[in-house]
Amino acid sequence: MMKLILGSASRSRRQILSEMGYQFTVLSADIDEEIRIEKPEELVVALAHEKANAILTKMVKNGMMQDIVESQETTLLITADKVVIHDGVIRKKPTTSEGARKFIQGYSQSHASTIGSVLVTNMKSCVRMEGWDKSEVYFHKIPDEVIDSLIEEGSVFYVAGGLLVEHPLTSPLVESIVGTMDSVMGLPKELTEKLIKASLQES
Repeated sequence: MMKLILGSASRSRRQILSEMGYQFTVLSADIDEEIRIEKPEELVVALAHEKANAILTKMVKNGMMQDIVESQETTLLITADKVVIHDGVIRKKPTTSEGARKFIQGYSQSHASTIGSVLVTNMKSCVRMEGWDKSEVYFHKIPDEVIDSLIEEGSVFYVAGGLLVEHPLTSPLVESIVGTMDSVMGLPKELTEKLIKASLQES
């Protein structure tokens, strides 16, 4: 007896959670992602907690929590965050065309690492389970015309580092991935499954 809420507007995360065989509802929250934490592992975990806090606050204000607490079903809230590390620098979502172009051009020259967090909040027991995962992506040279098309389309502005490994234009240019595709896309399946099972034990 379990209900899942995915606290993310990310299409990639929705796709991955569906692939895992789960049915879920989607809620999202706008937060200030300018938290200044130097270690990327700590940063993505902190941001996942901030997202959970914002969603829970919204649910309380909307009167949605009482039914969840009183229900015989356990409701789990999944929040996540991801950053890209390139040449030792944390990259979040690009905000300008120039910034996106610089990001993508750089991936032809040296590999990118992704560090992503998953936080599962048991809304009945209030217990939270957290973890993070890391992958590396190596690209062949990314042609300028591909970069132009990605920027014009606009998808790069909605993902950390403008890194789109699953996009039809960039997937043929991926040389190798050390880790898993789902981790690079923002929701590592193995970690998510592990945290869901651990959270259910806290019901």
